[in-house]
Amino acid sequence: MDNPVPPVSPRAADPRPRRRDRHGRGMRGPVAPPQVPLAASRAEVFADLVQDSVERLERRWPQLADIDFVILEVPRLELGRGGSWGDEAVPLGGTIAAHDGRPGRVVVYRRPVEIRTKGRDERAALVHEVVVEQVAELLGLTPETVDPRYGED
Repeated sequence: MDNPVPPVSPRAADPRPRRRDRHGRGMRGPVAPPQVPLAASRAEVFADLVQDSVERLERRWPQLADIDFVILEVPRLELGRGGSWGDEAVPLGGTIAAHDGRPGRVVVYRRPVEIRTKGRDERAALVHEVVVEQVAELLGLTPETVDPRYGED
């Protein structure tokens, strides 16, 4: 005689939400709440440093509102120059002149600046120095004209 095996029905989902992970230590949460500086990424902190520097300069130079400030991770290697930096230092920033109705741009390279600095204060000073130098180049002025405190430690 054949005994038919009754079909197995799927287990019913548990109506209670899980309160602990499988090791019983509780659910994982964020390391720090969003309002704590630890929650900001390095890129966000760097963008804040650039923005602070730009705002400082815009008080003196209102025409900077017409310039785009861009942050890139690293500078692109120009293949037309032999494919390597050679003896040249890796740039910390650059400019792109206004053309075809596009505004001028100041570019700051995040990783080269971060590598050359040790702490937040040193990084903020170098970011401001790079922004001042690039704005000066774009406006055709000296860095000392753009920011009279340029070069002071």
